[in-house]
Amino acid sequence: MLRILLLLALAPTAPAHPASSPPPVPGTAGGGGNVLLTVEEALKLAFPEGKVERKVHYLTPEQKKRASRLAGEEIRGGIAVAYIGRSRKDGSLLGVAWFDTHKIRTKRETIMVVVGTDGKVRRIEVLAFGEPEEYLPAGRWLAQFQGRGLDDRLKIRGDIRGISGATLTAQAVTSAVRRVLALHTVLQGTPSS
Repeated sequence: MLRILLLLALAPTAPAHPASSPPPVPGTAGGGGNVLLTVEEALKLAFPEGKVERKVHYLTPEQKKRASRLAGEEIRGGIAVAYIGRSRKDGSLLGVAWFDTHKIRTKRETIMVVVGTDGKVRRIEVLAFGEPEEYLPAGRWLAQFQGRGLDDRLKIRGDIRGISGATLTAQAVTSAVRRVLALHTVLQGTPSS
């Protein structure tokens, strides 16, 4: 199961993308799923007044091990791509956007999780959703992650409510948020709670 969106590798037929341009969302060229937002659109929502710098992280075995421990599950893959938002005025850090593609039941979902300067979730957007639309998480449900840091309560039946009739979606999104916060903590040096 693909855990971290390796955006360069997931473009089905396109060549590798230059670091300055956002890659396409999986599912746009034969991968299945409904594309709700492109990467570029999602980043504009995350940092409307900012500029975005793309940074590729190559995880060391120690970083993977630490992130896996923090996430509570194995971090697969060795590459993580961060989109760092900075103020156009003074270059100050606004936050970091991470993308995660994961399987829900049989189809994939891609979400963007924006982590603020305090290491807590600032925003979540669904970019692509391959499962039937009735299982798509509502914005109201996603809003419960805002202001959350990585702790033992960040789980279904902890501080996160499930979604009636869409348990797998709720579990997949919650796991993705935990993975993103764990990687952010390890790679950006932000406290975990």
